[in-house]
Amino acid sequence: MLVGPGQAGDSPMFEHLMSTLAVDRLGPGRPRTRPDRVLGDKAYSSRGNRAHLRGRGIAAVIAEPHDQKANRRRRGQRGGRPLTLDTETYKGRNVVERSFNVFKQWRGIATRYDKLAITYRGGVVLCAITIWLRQ
Repeated sequence: MLVGPGQAGDSPMFEHLMSTLAVDRLGPGRPRTRPDRVLGDKAYSSRGNRAHLRGRGIAAVIAEPHDQKANRRRRGQRGGRPLTLDTETYKGRNVVERSFNVFKQWRGIATRYDKLAITYRGGVVLCAITIWLRQ
């Protein structure tokens, strides 16, 4: 779990999150550091994030906000092609949102009372362990 500054948005932390990503394999071998695709909400739809994913060969399944669509259409051909969105894969994003809602049942995690990031991360890990043990 990666904890960023409480007052910062998610999108500036995207590249840092992708650089620390490592998923262990079931068998022998190094952990995977490059997923096939990344699902994200409209907050992650930026040129920088999309360029970062494109440079690493990762498919972006991120919806385009209405203001970005309007700006692209207003520019005409200079605005570029419309972004593609795999709607069937995008439907799987609700699993992540529901997981965040389970975590936010803990008041201290939802409001982030802790001053130190390490204390807050400890609470998140404790919450994850209790959720895992219940299932």
